[in-house]
Amino acid sequence: MNKKGKQKIKNSLIPVWIFNTAAKNMWRNKARTLISMSAVFFAVVLAIFASGLKEGIFDNLVKNVVSFYTGHIQIHAKGYWDEQVLENSFETDSFFIKTIYSENQIVGFSPRLESFALASSDSTTKGCLVIGIDPVKEDSITSIKNKLIHGEIISLKDREAMLAEGLAKRLKVNIGDTVVLIGQGYRWATATGKYPVKSILHFGSPELNQQLLYLPLSESQELYAADNKITSGVLSLKNPNTLEETIKSLKLKLGNKYEVMSWGEMMPDIKQHIETDTQNMKYVQSILYVLIGFGIFGTQLMLMIERKHEMGMLVAIGMQKSKLILLIVSETILTILIGCLAGILCSIPIVRYFKIHPLRIGGETGKAYEKFGFEAIFPTSDRAEIFIMQGLTVLIICVLVSLYPIYKIIHLNPVKAMK
Repeated sequence: MNKKGKQKIKNSLIPVWIFNTAAKNMWRNKARTLISMSAVFFAVVLAIFASGLKEGIFDNLVKNVVSFYTGHIQIHAKGYWDEQVLENSFETDSFFIKTIYSENQIVGFSPRLESFALASSDSTTKGCLVIGIDPVKEDSITSIKNKLIHGEIISLKDREAMLAEGLAKRLKVNIGDTVVLIGQGYRWATATGKYPVKSILHFGSPELNQQLLYLPLSESQELYAADNKITSGVLSLKNPNTLEETIKSLKLKLGNKYEVMSWGEMMPDIKQHIETDTQNMKYVQSILYVLIGFGIFGTQLMLMIERKHEMGMLVAIGMQKSKLILLIVSETILTILIGCLAGILCSIPIVRYFKIHPLRIGGETGKAYEKFGFEAIFPTSDRAEIFIMQGLTVLIICVLVSLYPIYKIIHLNPVKAMK
């Protein structure tokens, strides 16, 4: 075999030799390697837990907001949101229903007829928001059964009403008492009716708790002379992350006759609050990454000080600095990879545990959350992308920090190093 062939075989074996040597060197000093791996391991676990907690908190906040009243998406007749009157109601037809259920992400649809009326009892009167609903469909979106504190949920065939707790207190009525409603119906018809109180509900939002009154959908349509009409179709989604995509698809299929709105468009103040908090959490995460970087850099600094004499001797006896760099980088990458994989695997049960058993907020802070209808809990999110992205982020930070040994080897003076 000629010299070129031998050299080619020799060069092809260099990566294998470097990998094998790096793997052996890692465990030559077990304490040093375990310290380095531990730094990466805890960095990954901390980053995943922090990110999972952040995503879980905001996912739970959105879930709470959606279950208040709005749902994920609402469909109205064109112009209804700007002028919320019965004249801007619409009838559902087979095309509308078929279009709704053609979207795979839609798991709940509840028709509503909404209008205002003056509610009266024996002793007082108060303006209220009357909502005609299909109780079963409404419960699948806003969980009205969970808001029940007295009585029973109405059925679609009932001629009774459900009142919010604050409204019932203002009218001084209880289960079995009668409430009289007076308002304006469809096309200026007079709307009057009297309904026994079947149940009382508690809403976290003080605004909703002071004004909501539910009737069966058919009864509200009869009250307002709006046969077969609804003012909004409320939708819930299987995956909230598909919100924008689903809205675009519905707008395309339904055309200009309808307006399709997300919960964020209907509640811009809460959406702005969530976006602001999300942005603040990004700054906190950035600080966490800086701390992780310095922590791992400390282990790299320790490694270089401990091995300075060894590297100086290897260069002195003729080892090329390029091969020494490859060897040290290979050791570092292997250590980082093992630490990252171990961190990801260990963080899975931790994140899952805190999703099932979320952190609970107590004291006055917890009461403030519950007062406004938010669950006083901090759950985690276990979406796969959280583990992947945080693992990759820590891996990139570690690789960037590992450039320090390369710099030191390039400027290594073997005589000084061996001293």
